Amino acid sequence: MAVFITDEDFDHCFGDGFHHTAWRLETRRAYASDIEGEEFQRFLRGEDPAEDPDRPWCRNVREQVAQGKRIERVRFVDDPTTVGQRYLLASAWTNIEAGEDIRGLCRSRATALGLPMVDFWLFDSRFALKLHFDDQDEYLGAELIEDPATILGYCQVRDAAWHYAMRYEDFRARVASQAGPA
Repeated sequence: MAVFITDEDFDHCFGDGFHHTAWRLETRRAYASDIEGEEFQRFLRGEDPAEDPDRPWCRNVREQVAQGKRIERVRFVDDPTTVGQRYLLASAWTNIEAGEDIRGLCRSRATALGLPMVDFWLFDSRFALKLHFDDQDEYLGAELIEDPATILGYCQVRDAAWHYAMRYEDFRARVASQAGPA
């Protein structure tokens, strides 16, 4: 049976909840939380989305990285990219500037590798948070995963995705012609 954690417990995972690495796999074509924000509306108008580099997420990333921890993610990206994916490409600089390592992997390559289409965070190769979304890309909650066999599978997904993913700068340059709002 799925065990969903509270928002407070979710936040704790990104502070004292991990000691070495927090790694994310992002597989969705869009996230409702992004689309609902003013930054996304600016992006659609062709303006800089002007993500706040001092928002709580970025402050925490800087703090964790200063302690020697790593925060990394791989995003699956379609060809052609979706509007939601182009927004993430345009706005990722704040996370990267804070110290997060974000990489891109073409969905077709991920599919060929047999990687799952599931979003999750993996912490210290010890536990994971499987993120649940509805059909409208609304976040429903995070399921705590501690089963060793499932964690091993997530570690294998991480290793394959990380190996084949391209650094943000290289990936963005590769899809630069598609990185605009429309």
